[in-house]
Amino acid sequence: MAGQSPDSIVFFGCKTDCNNQTLRGKCTGFDCCQTTVPSSGIQRLNVTLESTTNNMNTCKHAFVAETQWLESNKTDPSNDVQYLNYVPVALAWTSIINLTFTEAHINECEDERQKYPRYQCPPDLECENTKGSYRCNKRKSPLKIAILGVLIGLIVVLICSSCLYLVIKQRKLIKLKQRLFEQNGGLILQQKLNKEGNSVETTKIFTMEELKKATNNYDETLIIGEGGFGMVYKGFLSDNRIVAIKKSKIAEKSQIEQFINEIIVLSQINHRNVVKILGCCLETPIPLLVYEFIPNGTLFEYIHHESIASTISWETRLKIAAETAEALSYLHSAASPPIIHRDIKSSNILLDNNYTAKVSDFGASKLVPLDHTQIATLVQGTLGYLDPEYMQTSQLTEKSDVYSFGVVLVELLTGEKAVSFDRPERERSIASYFLSSFKDNRLFEVLEKHIASEGNVEQLKEVANLASRCLRLKGEDRPTMREVTSELEGLRNIKNNSCVDGDVNDNVRDNVTLNLTMGDEISLIEYPS
Repeated sequence: MAGQSPDSIVFFGCKTDCNNQTLRGKCTGFDCCQTTVPSSGIQRLNVTLESTTNNMNTCKHAFVAETQWLESNKTDPSNDVQYLNYVPVALAWTSIINLTFTEAHINECEDERQKYPRYQCPPDLECENTKGSYRCNKRKSPLKIAILGVLIGLIVVLICSSCLYLVIKQRKLIKLKQRLFEQNGGLILQQKLNKEGNSVETTKIFTMEELKKATNNYDETLIIGEGGFGMVYKGFLSDNRIVAIKKSKIAEKSQIEQFINEIIVLSQINHRNVVKILGCCLETPIPLLVYEFIPNGTLFEYIHHESIASTISWETRLKIAAETAEALSYLHSAASPPIIHRDIKSSNILLDNNYTAKVSDFGASKLVPLDHTQIATLVQGTLGYLDPEYMQTSQLTEKSDVYSFGVVLVELLTGEKAVSFDRPERERSIASYFLSSFKDNRLFEVLEKHIASEGNVEQLKEVANLASRCLRLKGEDRPTMREVTSELEGLRNIKNNSCVDGDVNDNVRDNVTLNLTMGDEISLIEYPS
């Protein structure tokens, strides 16, 4: 072997003896030999094989390899070298600073294949260069490549189209919610809320997503009330508050200004016997209302459910009646402008854990202009509670609420539903049947049994008399809710006096003492003998 440097030619080499026998072991001079290539200044290397016996027919191989690799990997070069695809070779170069060694990498597919045809792959295979070697892979079909390209293109187009569709859909949804928000008076409501300031600081405009999440997308298992005006769901807000969310079925699109005013007015009401409104959602076709959650259900459930009806004593029923009357009196007289509920019934009176009455469901309510005593409107309400005069004239007044409250009083006294087609025809309307029984002195025949036995007879007759006056056909003949409230509170102060066989002790009334202050109203009631 001859190595050429810029200044000189360096000769080096080795010699081995062959006796045509295959020897196993390291390259020690028998059957093979090895020598070290000088590392100083060699830029070119020539290898020459010569035979001393003129016998060159046997296979002879010479190759340059990295010393450490040769010592650790090849124990029989004469036998294995012909099967080697590659051996590592280290090239060295010097610089002024230091001496660095690196492993040479050759692209056998491009270079070596031209010099050594044995590296070429068969025609049906293609060469792939690897680190220090190459491999022959199956050629990819142009048709398959084209199909794969088309599929990848289609997938890319599909993904881009889906993303574009979702973006467009999201933008349309945002525009729709904004349009509904404005259509439902959201801008007006925001302006009024800002104008009112702290008086309505608890009122919030909820987003559609907030209420969907609160009700688990309006899960049917969370329905806690259902009526002609919509469904009421139990909801859980993100701040852990439990609320009641009313999803209405009917919306008066022409009354947006009035709807907004109603929310503002109800937001300002802070009465212990009126369910507090917490906010609304205006991003849906029909606005949603959010109220405080009252945990103990409705009065209807307590007086008409057989298993629990007897647990509501007469004293508790009288308390519920007085609190409901007080709430209606507040709406009629203290609210500005006055509010007519228009759908007073036992299912719209909620009870908390202390059986405190909470008037709810203002979906049919109307605001009364200060210079009006009645409103011409389409008749709305619940069968059995509707004011007959209102049904005939379509003129809504506060006395319409008085009539409906009278039906609730009858429910509390009798334990019967307002309307039931399971009863005989003359008893289907409990209000009519009660009035005829009371007129014929058969009151205790229609009273609920445990109420008749445990209640103060005088109280029962006086409450029955009050109910009959609330149920008069002409609104002008009915008492106001303020008068009803005053009478019920007075009756609650009457001591529970004993009586025999349901007969009233007429002398009891002579000993009643009323504690009055300036401004209290006194109602004198005339009772039949």
